[in-house]
Amino acid sequence: QVQLVESGGTAVQAGGSLRLSCVVSGYLFSYTCMAWFRQAPGKEREGVAAIYIGGTSTYYSDSVKGRFTISQDNDKNAVYLQMDALKPEDAAMYYCAASRLRCQSTSWYWRDEYAYWGQGTQVTVSS
Repeated sequence: QVQLVESGGTAVQAGGSLRLSCVVSGYLFSYTCMAWFRQAPGKEREGVAAIYIGGTSTYYSDSVKGRFTISQDNDKNAVYLQMDALKPEDAAMYYCAASRLRCQSTSWYWRDEYAYWGQGTQVTVSS
């Protein structure tokens, strides 16, 4: 059974940093594309970042580019999201997602590209 478990969400002040973790049950290379999405109350779930597993390609939304970094640790079957210079508008529930399709620059941010989802971890940013 596929399981994605996120952790690392907490409350921080604006300008602070957090690192979210997503641990994958089983073999990370079972998936080709891993992503982080977020959803704030009353808003659509949006793609934040994605990474091509086993490769070097990464993708970011314009709103986080230059502040967030997605990375992978194949030994730990984990994907991380380093979030720096956090803003109040970054506050949301953050979800890890996995796909067996290759990340594409034109579709990595589509929810339908991902068949597997975690339960989410809450990030709160105070001004």
